[in-house]
Amino acid sequence: MKRFLFATLATAVLCGPLATLTTQAADDIRPRMIRFGYGLNEDSNQGRGAKVFAEEVAKASGGKLKVRTFGAGSLGPDAQMQNALIGGAQEMMVGSTATLVGITKEMAIWDTPFLFSNAKQADYVLDGPVGQQVMDKLQEKGLVGLVYWENGFRNMTNNVRPINKLEDFSGIKVRVMQSPVFMDTFKQLGANAVPLPFSELFTGLETKAVDGQENPFNTILSSKFYEVQKYLTVTNHVYSPWIMMASKRWWDGLSKTEQDILMAAARKARDAERLDTRAEGEKALEELKAHGMQINQVSAEETQRMREKAQPAIQSVIDTVGKPLFDQVQAEIQKAPQ
Repeated sequence: MKRFLFATLATAVLCGPLATLTTQAADDIRPRMIRFGYGLNEDSNQGRGAKVFAEEVAKASGGKLKVRTFGAGSLGPDAQMQNALIGGAQEMMVGSTATLVGITKEMAIWDTPFLFSNAKQADYVLDGPVGQQVMDKLQEKGLVGLVYWENGFRNMTNNVRPINKLEDFSGIKVRVMQSPVFMDTFKQLGANAVPLPFSELFTGLETKAVDGQENPFNTILSSKFYEVQKYLTVTNHVYSPWIMMASKRWWDGLSKTEQDILMAAARKARDAERLDTRAEGEKALEELKAHGMQINQVSAEETQRMREKAQPAIQSVIDTVGKPLFDQVQAEIQKAPQ
């Protein structure tokens, strides 16, 4: 059913005839094998988005550009793939913006707790001039940002207790991404933040090295965390984007035609992936409940308490990225459609 739904959504996004390559444009395309890595399983929103990208590139290039996808962290965790791109050992990837903070500090802006209230705000800001401005900073470090995908609003799971109030975070060992802002946020909330690559997370939960983790519903479902987690709390504490990137060393060696094909395919994959993620997310909670997870939602009052408690983490974002960028993002949020 999921595959049928995604196929329908993707068709809606990708419909329309492909432009016929001119003879000159065809001559500008060389046969290339493009290694494209990602962290989640093949049968996930991330995996399906990668498949759309690969198919679109093949169609638009007449089969000359072949994207070979590597899922389930088979090329390593995000940080390892980022370094491979910088060194030119890998061509492309999609992964978390949070793990880029050590490379490009401006990426920390997307880790701000309670930054976005809804997906419309996120799309407007990420696809707009400020989102592009932040993405462009990657080029100084050997990476080329193409588009942002949606991971989604992050929510908390654990094996200790339901999170109904701020104090319930106390003492829980929570796996967080290797990001100073995420670590600081959960420290402020009273949890013990443990940085761990995503590829090691399931084992960490299974062996009780950590008590819990935080991810969007889709990722919790596709990664089968329900097999090793009992409680799921709807906190929506951070909107988490993914970013599709290329090695600058490799990208700069492409022709303009090749770059245009990859950019167009990246945008189509982004739009299809977002539709897929949101459609799947609406059903994921029910599926997680059916798998035996105990689900509760934090009240508006407790959410506000958490936001206030996280203020030092928010200030650390401002200190990292600079107040002008933080204010630019806030201004864009105010202009976003509701």
